[in-house]
Amino acid sequence: MSELLLGAPVAQAIRASLEERILRLKERGREPCLALLRCGEDPGALSYERAAERSCAQCGIRVVKVVLPWTANTEEMLRAVDQVNGDPSVHGILVLRPLPKRIDTQVIFRRLRSDKDVDGITVPSLAGIFVGKGWGFAPCTAEACVAMLDHYGVPLAGAQVAILGRSLIVGRPLSMLLCARDATMTLCHSKTRDPAALCREADIVIAAAGKARFVDENYVKPGQVVLDVGVNEDFDGKICGDVAFDRVEPIVRAISPVPRGVGTVTTAILARHVVEAAETLY
Repeated sequence: MSELLLGAPVAQAIRASLEERILRLKERGREPCLALLRCGEDPGALSYERAAERSCAQCGIRVVKVVLPWTANTEEMLRAVDQVNGDPSVHGILVLRPLPKRIDTQVIFRRLRSDKDVDGITVPSLAGIFVGKGWGFAPCTAEACVAMLDHYGVPLAGAQVAILGRSLIVGRPLSMLLCARDATMTLCHSKTRDPAALCREADIVIAAAGKARFVDENYVKPGQVVLDVGVNEDFDGKICGDVAFDRVEPIVRAISPVPRGVGTVTTAILARHVVEAAETLY
């Protein structure tokens, strides 16, 4: 049986590390605060919103919500962004997605203050990751993957890592975070030839392509560590990952489940980013 890489112990350790920092901030009269911006009632956005609220509540981080109707347009969303951008009591801003198609998301992201961008969606934040200068924040899910590997003592220096998926939310920024830790990455995508063969050569496989249970026994080998970042619904409406857990778990050395895996750590990273922003802003 492989080792189960659960997210809860990792998230608990991250939140515990924030307690004293938050106390010091509050002693200075500064209460860390996260603003959540949402359009409509998308189930995925609502689920993440609730998880973020729980994680922040456990740390003592205040959360304010700005909710617009699904009929909102770009100008209305920009006014909401300007509101929290200019509020000195708000230290971090999270724009929940999806946004309505009528809203120009790039315009919204460009308007967002990068020093309050706690989920790495602005160009300055992403640039900081890619040039290795350390300004801004990485996307929370990408950073959560690294936190998981660190917590469970998975060596990164010199490791061969196969990442399935090249999104700006996980794949590409994660590749840069791992590169900074001296790992060697193979970034697989929809046009990659024989991704299964490339994954079998890796020490670590990270599935973040958004395809339910497509990573099966043909993608893995004994001794590997597998992180499943995917959150999908199967034909029965049940939450599942990108990895066919029942077929992969008997083979590999360690694997994260879905749910109870990387997603649990993501909101703890979000809380840490809010605290870091509160320590540096104003």
